[in-house]
Amino acid sequence: MNVYYSHHFVLPLPNGHRFPMAKYRLLHERVAARARPLGIEMREAPRASDEDLLRAHTPEYVRRASAGELSATEIRQIGFPWTPELIERSRRSSGATAAALSDALAGGRIAVNLAGGTHHAFADHGAGYCVFNDAVIAARQVQARRLARRILVVDLDVHQGNGTAAICAQDPSIFTFSMHAIRNYPAVKFPGDLDVALPDACNDARYLDALAANLPLAIERARPDAIIYLAGADPFAGDQLGWLALSKAGLLQRDRMVLERARADGLPVAIAMAGGYAESVDDIVDIHFGTVGIAAELCAPVRANGRRTRVAETAGSASGR
Repeated sequence: MNVYYSHHFVLPLPNGHRFPMAKYRLLHERVAARARPLGIEMREAPRASDEDLLRAHTPEYVRRASAGELSATEIRQIGFPWTPELIERSRRSSGATAAALSDALAGGRIAVNLAGGTHHAFADHGAGYCVFNDAVIAARQVQARRLARRILVVDLDVHQGNGTAAICAQDPSIFTFSMHAIRNYPAVKFPGDLDVALPDACNDARYLDALAANLPLAIERARPDAIIYLAGADPFAGDQLGWLALSKAGLLQRDRMVLERARADGLPVAIAMAGGYAESVDDIVDIHFGTVGIAAELCAPVRANGRRTRVAETAGSASGR
Protein backbone atom coordinates (compact mmCIF):
# COMPACT_ATOMS: atom_id res chain seq x y z
CA MET A 1 0.00 0.00 0.00
CA ASN A 2 1.42 3.39 -1.00
CA VAL A 3 1.44 6.14 1.62
CA TYR A 4 2.30 9.71 0.63
CA TYR A 5 3.93 12.20 3.02
CA SER A 6 4.58 15.95 2.89
CA HIS A 7 5.49 16.76 6.51
CA HIS A 8 8.95 17.98 5.51
CA PHE A 9 7.41 20.80 3.45
CA VAL A 10 7.11 22.80 6.64
CA LEU A 11 4.60 25.61 7.03
CA PRO A 12 6.13 28.21 9.40
CA LEU A 13 3.55 29.34 11.95
CA PRO A 14 3.78 32.03 14.63
CA ASN A 15 4.15 30.99 18.26
CA GLY A 16 0.82 30.12 19.81
CA HIS A 17 -0.94 29.28 16.55
CA ARG A 18 -3.70 26.77 17.26
CA PHE A 19 -3.07 24.50 14.26
CA PRO A 20 -1.15 21.35 15.35
CA MET A 21 1.37 21.24 12.50
CA ALA A 22 3.57 18.78 14.42
CA LYS A 23 0.99 16.02 13.90
CA TYR A 24 2.19 15.46 10.31
CA ARG A 25 5.80 14.84 11.32
CA LEU A 26 4.80 12.63 14.24
CA LEU A 27 2.39 10.63 12.10
CA HIS A 28 5.05 10.13 9.46
CA GLU A 29 7.47 8.87 12.11
CA ARG A 30 4.89 6.42 13.47
CA VAL A 31 3.96 5.07 10.04
CA ALA A 32 7.55 4.91 8.79
CA ALA A 33 8.60 2.92 11.87
CA ARG A 34 5.99 0.26 11.05
CA ALA A 35 6.05 0.52 7.26
CA ARG A 36 7.69 -2.84 6.56
CA PRO A 37 5.47 -5.06 8.76
CA LEU A 38 2.40 -3.16 7.58
CA GLY A 39 3.32 -3.64 3.91
CA ILE A 40 3.61 0.12 3.32
CA GLU A 41 5.67 1.88 0.67
CA MET A 42 6.47 5.45 1.78
CA ARG A 43 6.46 8.00 -1.05
CA GLU A 44 7.09 11.74 -1.12
CA ALA A 45 4.03 13.73 -2.16
CA PRO A 46 4.20 14.95 -5.76
CA ARG A 47 3.56 18.62 -6.51
CA ALA A 48 0.18 19.55 -7.97
CA SER A 49 0.71 21.60 -11.13
CA ASP A 50 -1.23 24.67 -12.21
CA GLU A 51 -3.11 22.41 -14.62
CA ASP A 52 -4.16 20.24 -11.68
CA LEU A 53 -5.24 23.20 -9.56
CA LEU A 54 -7.19 24.82 -12.38
CA ARG A 55 -9.53 21.84 -12.61
CA ALA A 56 -10.91 22.90 -9.22
CA HIS A 57 -10.02 26.57 -8.83
CA THR A 58 -10.36 29.76 -10.83
CA PRO A 59 -7.30 31.03 -12.72
CA GLU A 60 -7.35 34.31 -10.82
CA TYR A 61 -7.36 32.60 -7.43
CA VAL A 62 -4.54 30.21 -8.35
CA ARG A 63 -2.48 33.12 -9.71
CA ARG A 64 -3.00 35.42 -6.73
CA ALA A 65 -2.57 32.67 -4.13
CA SER A 66 0.65 31.49 -5.75
CA ALA A 67 2.04 35.04 -6.10
CA GLY A 68 1.21 36.12 -2.56
CA GLU A 69 -1.41 38.63 -3.71
CA LEU A 70 -4.30 37.55 -1.49
CA SER A 71 -5.87 40.30 0.56
CA ALA A 72 -5.58 40.50 4.34
CA THR A 73 -9.21 39.42 4.57
CA GLU A 74 -8.58 36.37 2.38
CA ILE A 75 -5.52 35.40 4.42
CA ARG A 76 -7.48 35.79 7.64
CA GLN A 77 -10.22 33.55 6.21
CA ILE A 78 -7.65 30.83 5.48
CA GLY A 79 -6.16 31.14 8.95
CA PHE A 80 -2.49 30.78 7.99
CA PRO A 81 -0.04 33.59 7.21
CA TRP A 82 0.91 33.67 3.53
CA THR A 83 4.38 32.35 2.77
CA PRO A 84 5.86 30.57 -0.25
CA GLU A 85 5.97 27.48 1.98
CA LEU A 86 2.18 27.66 2.44
CA ILE A 87 1.65 27.35 -1.31
CA GLU A 88 4.27 24.64 -1.79
CA ARG A 89 2.84 22.56 1.05
CA SER A 90 -0.71 23.03 -0.26
CA ARG A 91 0.36 21.89 -3.73
CA ARG A 92 2.12 18.84 -2.27
CA SER A 93 -0.86 17.89 -0.12
CA SER A 94 -3.16 18.12 -3.14
CA GLY A 95 -0.73 16.16 -5.29
CA ALA A 96 -0.60 13.42 -2.65
CA THR A 97 -4.36 12.84 -2.67
CA ALA A 98 -4.35 12.78 -6.48
CA ALA A 99 -1.48 10.28 -6.52
CA ALA A 100 -3.20 8.11 -3.90
CA LEU A 101 -6.40 8.03 -5.94
CA SER A 102 -4.48 7.12 -9.10
CA ASP A 103 -2.67 4.33 -7.22
CA ALA A 104 -5.92 2.95 -5.83
CA LEU A 105 -7.50 2.92 -9.27
CA ALA A 106 -4.42 1.31 -10.80
CA GLY A 107 -4.90 -1.77 -8.66
CA GLY A 108 -3.63 -0.81 -5.22
CA ARG A 109 -7.20 -0.83 -3.84
CA ILE A 110 -6.30 1.64 -1.07
CA ALA A 111 -3.65 4.37 -0.91
CA VAL A 112 -3.13 7.07 1.69
CA ASN A 113 -2.21 10.73 1.97
CA LEU A 114 -0.87 11.50 5.47
CA ALA A 115 -2.22 15.04 5.04
CA GLY A 116 -5.01 16.48 2.88
CA GLY A 117 -8.72 16.77 3.52
CA THR A 118 -8.76 20.49 2.67
CA HIS A 119 -12.50 20.60 2.13
CA HIS A 120 -13.13 24.25 3.05
CA ALA A 121 -11.31 25.58 -0.04
CA PHE A 122 -13.75 27.00 -2.62
CA ALA A 123 -13.10 27.56 -6.31
CA ASP A 124 -12.16 31.22 -5.80
CA HIS A 125 -10.98 31.42 -2.19
CA GLY A 126 -9.56 29.44 0.70
CA ALA A 127 -10.97 29.09 4.21
CA GLY A 128 -10.61 27.14 7.45
CA TYR A 129 -6.91 26.18 7.07
CA CYS A 130 -7.55 25.09 3.46
CA VAL A 131 -5.90 26.73 0.43
CA PHE A 132 -6.57 24.26 -2.40
CA ASN A 133 -9.25 21.55 -2.39
CA ASP A 134 -7.32 18.30 -2.66
CA ALA A 135 -10.35 16.01 -3.05
CA VAL A 136 -11.75 17.86 -6.06
CA ILE A 137 -8.29 18.25 -7.58
CA ALA A 138 -7.73 14.50 -7.23
CA ALA A 139 -11.15 13.55 -8.57
CA ARG A 140 -10.82 15.75 -11.63
CA GLN A 141 -7.27 14.66 -12.32
CA VAL A 142 -8.24 10.98 -12.59
CA GLN A 143 -11.28 11.95 -14.65
CA ALA A 144 -9.07 13.94 -17.03
CA ARG A 145 -6.81 10.91 -17.37
CA ARG A 146 -9.85 8.70 -18.00
CA LEU A 147 -9.06 6.49 -15.04
CA ALA A 148 -12.55 7.01 -13.58
CA ARG A 149 -15.80 8.74 -14.47
CA ARG A 150 -17.65 9.04 -11.18
CA ILE A 151 -16.17 9.74 -7.74
CA LEU A 152 -17.75 9.61 -4.28
CA VAL A 153 -16.30 11.87 -1.58
CA VAL A 154 -17.00 10.38 1.86
CA ASP A 155 -16.28 13.28 4.21
CA LEU A 156 -16.12 12.18 7.85
CA ASP A 157 -14.32 15.22 9.19
CA VAL A 158 -16.35 16.79 12.01
CA HIS A 159 -16.85 19.95 9.92
CA GLN A 160 -19.06 20.04 6.85
CA GLY A 161 -17.15 20.03 3.55
CA ASN A 162 -18.63 23.29 2.30
CA GLY A 163 -15.93 24.05 -0.26
CA THR A 164 -16.13 20.61 -1.84
CA ALA A 165 -19.92 20.80 -1.97
CA ALA A 166 -19.82 24.25 -3.58
CA ILE A 167 -17.25 23.36 -6.26
CA CYS A 168 -19.16 20.18 -7.16
CA ALA A 169 -22.68 21.62 -6.92
CA GLN A 170 -23.13 21.54 -10.70
CA ASP A 171 -20.97 18.48 -11.28
CA PRO A 172 -22.99 15.24 -11.15
CA SER A 173 -19.83 13.17 -11.65
CA ILE A 174 -18.59 13.95 -8.10
CA PHE A 175 -21.00 13.01 -5.30
CA THR A 176 -20.39 14.64 -1.90
CA PHE A 177 -21.43 12.85 1.30
CA SER A 178 -20.68 14.60 4.59
CA MET A 179 -21.39 13.60 8.21
CA HIS A 180 -20.65 16.49 10.54
CA ALA A 181 -21.56 18.33 13.75
CA ILE A 182 -24.65 20.43 13.09
CA ARG A 183 -23.58 23.49 15.11
CA ASN A 184 -19.92 23.43 14.18
CA TYR A 185 -17.94 25.41 11.59
CA PRO A 186 -18.88 26.53 9.01
CA ALA A 187 -21.79 28.52 10.37
CA VAL A 188 -23.47 28.41 6.96
CA LYS A 189 -23.25 24.99 5.34
CA PHE A 190 -23.21 24.75 1.55
CA PRO A 191 -25.53 21.81 0.81
CA GLY A 192 -23.88 18.73 -0.64
CA ASP A 193 -25.47 15.73 -2.28
CA LEU A 194 -25.99 13.93 1.04
CA ASP A 195 -25.50 15.76 4.35
CA VAL A 196 -25.99 14.13 7.76
CA ALA A 197 -25.95 16.69 10.57
CA LEU A 198 -25.22 15.27 14.03
CA PRO A 199 -26.04 16.75 17.44
CA ASP A 200 -23.48 17.89 20.00
CA ALA A 201 -21.91 15.06 22.02
CA CYS A 202 -22.97 12.39 19.50
CA ASN A 203 -21.44 9.13 20.75
CA ASP A 204 -20.04 6.03 19.02
CA ALA A 205 -23.34 4.14 18.78
CA ARG A 206 -25.37 7.00 17.31
CA TYR A 207 -22.60 7.97 14.90
CA LEU A 208 -22.01 4.44 13.65
CA ASP A 209 -25.75 3.85 13.25
CA ALA A 210 -25.97 6.99 11.10
CA LEU A 211 -23.00 5.90 9.03
CA ALA A 212 -24.38 2.38 8.57
CA ALA A 213 -27.64 3.86 7.30
CA ASN A 214 -26.19 6.52 5.01
CA LEU A 215 -22.98 5.08 3.54
CA PRO A 216 -24.86 2.48 1.45
CA LEU A 217 -27.25 5.22 0.34
CA ALA A 218 -24.37 7.42 -0.76
CA ILE A 219 -22.80 4.57 -2.74
CA GLU A 220 -26.12 3.69 -4.35
CA ARG A 221 -26.79 7.28 -5.39
CA ALA A 222 -23.23 8.09 -6.46
CA ARG A 223 -22.60 4.91 -8.50
CA PRO A 224 -18.87 5.64 -8.12
CA ASP A 225 -15.80 4.15 -9.70
CA ALA A 226 -13.77 5.11 -6.61
CA ILE A 227 -14.01 6.80 -3.22
CA ILE A 228 -12.04 9.65 -1.67
CA TYR A 229 -12.33 9.19 2.09
CA LEU A 230 -11.67 12.13 4.42
CA ALA A 231 -10.89 10.38 7.71
CA GLY A 232 -10.99 13.27 10.16
CA ALA A 233 -9.65 12.75 13.67
CA ASP A 234 -11.81 15.59 14.96
CA PRO A 235 -15.03 13.68 15.79
CA PHE A 236 -12.96 12.46 18.80
CA ALA A 237 -14.38 13.27 22.23
CA GLY A 238 -11.14 15.05 23.18
CA ASP A 239 -11.02 17.33 20.14
CA GLN A 240 -10.99 21.04 20.94
CA LEU A 241 -12.89 22.00 17.77
CA GLY A 242 -15.04 18.91 17.36
CA TRP A 243 -18.17 18.91 19.58
CA LEU A 244 -18.85 15.21 18.96
CA ALA A 245 -17.93 12.45 21.43
CA LEU A 246 -16.45 9.46 19.59
CA SER A 247 -13.84 7.27 21.24
CA LYS A 248 -10.69 6.07 19.51
CA ALA A 249 -12.26 2.63 19.28
CA GLY A 250 -15.37 4.15 17.70
CA LEU A 251 -13.25 5.96 15.12
CA LEU A 252 -11.52 2.68 14.26
CA GLN A 253 -14.95 1.11 13.75
CA ARG A 254 -15.87 4.03 11.49
CA ASP A 255 -12.78 3.47 9.35
CA ARG A 256 -13.39 -0.26 9.16
CA MET A 257 -17.02 0.28 8.14
CA VAL A 258 -16.06 2.61 5.27
CA LEU A 259 -13.15 0.55 3.99
CA GLU A 260 -14.82 -2.84 4.30
CA ARG A 261 -17.89 -1.58 2.48
CA ALA A 262 -15.68 -0.18 -0.28
CA ARG A 263 -13.85 -3.52 -0.55
CA ALA A 264 -17.13 -5.44 -0.68
CA ASP A 265 -18.29 -3.22 -3.54
CA GLY A 266 -14.95 -3.41 -5.36
CA LEU A 267 -14.31 0.32 -4.97
CA PRO A 268 -10.75 1.71 -4.79
CA VAL A 269 -10.19 4.24 -2.00
CA ALA A 270 -7.85 7.19 -1.54
CA ILE A 271 -7.66 8.28 2.10
CA ALA A 272 -6.84 11.81 3.28
CA MET A 273 -6.37 12.48 6.99
CA ALA A 274 -8.38 15.75 7.30
CA GLY A 275 -8.78 17.56 10.63
CA GLY A 276 -7.68 16.83 14.18
CA TYR A 277 -7.29 19.34 17.02
CA ALA A 278 -7.08 17.38 20.27
CA GLU A 279 -5.17 19.06 23.09
CA SER A 280 -2.68 16.19 23.02
CA VAL A 281 -1.13 15.80 19.58
CA ASP A 282 -0.49 12.14 20.45
CA ASP A 283 -4.26 11.56 20.45
CA ILE A 284 -4.49 12.94 16.91
CA VAL A 285 -1.60 10.75 15.77
CA ASP A 286 -3.15 7.67 17.42
CA ILE A 287 -6.38 8.20 15.51
CA HIS A 288 -4.75 8.83 12.13
CA PHE A 289 -2.38 5.90 12.62
CA GLY A 290 -5.39 3.73 13.36
CA THR A 291 -6.84 4.70 10.00
CA VAL A 292 -3.59 3.77 8.25
CA GLY A 293 -3.53 0.46 10.15
CA ILE A 294 -7.04 -0.51 9.06
CA ALA A 295 -6.16 0.35 5.46
CA ALA A 296 -2.95 -1.70 5.60
CA GLU A 297 -4.81 -4.63 7.11
CA LEU A 298 -7.36 -4.66 4.32
CA CYS A 299 -4.60 -4.48 1.72
CA ALA A 300 -2.67 -7.34 3.32
CA PRO A 301 -2.64 -10.70 1.53
CA VAL A 302 -4.95 -13.37 2.87
CA ARG A 303 -3.00 -16.04 4.79
CA ALA A 304 -3.31 -19.77 4.25
CA ASN A 305 -5.93 -20.00 7.01
CA GLY A 306 -8.12 -17.50 5.15
CA ARG A 307 -7.54 -14.68 7.63
CA ARG A 308 -5.82 -11.33 7.40
CA THR A 309 -3.51 -9.92 10.05
CA ARG A 310 -5.42 -7.39 12.16
CA VAL A 311 -2.62 -4.88 12.06
CA ALA A 312 -4.63 -1.88 13.28
CA GLU A 313 -5.14 -3.34 16.71
CA THR A 314 -1.62 -4.79 17.00
CA ALA A 315 -0.19 -1.38 16.05
CA GLY A 316 -1.32 -0.01 19.40
CA SER A 317 -3.68 2.55 17.90
CA ALA A 318 -7.03 1.53 19.34
CA SER A 319 -6.52 2.73 22.88
CA GLY A 320 -3.61 5.12 22.58
CA ARG A 321 -0.14 4.60 24.04
